[in-house]
Amino acid sequence: MKNRFTNMDKLDNSTEKRILEAAKKVFLYKGSDGARMQEIADEAGINKALLHYYFRSKEKLFDAIFQDAFQQFIPKVAEIMITDKPLFEKLELFIDTYLNMLANNPHLPIFVLHEINRNPDKLVNLFKNSGIRPEYLGMAIAKEVESGNIRPIDPIHLVINIIAMCLFPHIGKPILQGFLFNNNSDAYQKFLAERNVEIKSFVMNSIRPQ
Repeated sequence: MKNRFTNMDKLDNSTEKRILEAAKKVFLYKGSDGARMQEIADEAGINKALLHYYFRSKEKLFDAIFQDAFQQFIPKVAEIMITDKPLFEKLELFIDTYLNMLANNPHLPIFVLHEINRNPDKLVNLFKNSGIRPEYLGMAIAKEVESGNIRPIDPIHLVINIIAMCLFPHIGKPILQGFLFNNNSDAYQKFLAERNVEIKSFVMNSIRPQ
């Protein structure tokens, strides 16, 4: 009996994972508004009734994908913010974590842009309730400024600069890959891999004393 339930759990997890992967593809190409539950069911290779058994509505499915991606990211960022590690190490960890999240969830930037237009309050509440404490980064920056280890800088500008440098190559991939890399996907993936080192170098040099 125990093995039977264990096998059922594995089957449920496998089906749910297949649904989520299928929904990512459909949402990515058609957006939340343009996607249809039947299309997602077809992509997952299941019938629509089974899809509704796991996720009662398209909105719940979209939310599940959104939450799954951020649950991989937010706890790590929250931990980085409160750690006693030196500022430069904190920033490197943040960049690593953010770029890894984007690499593992290439659909997420498009989802975020969609949610910004559709329901910005959801994102605001998500971050407010995430446990991320940006004031800890502010205190770490103030301490380094006072010690003369970095130049005076507004923490908000610093974080937004980092996010923008990490995020844009993923949002702008169709244009950048087509225009700068002649649609060579391997070359573009190599470029994305190099971004980690380039962003860290740029950020660290930008805040060091002149």
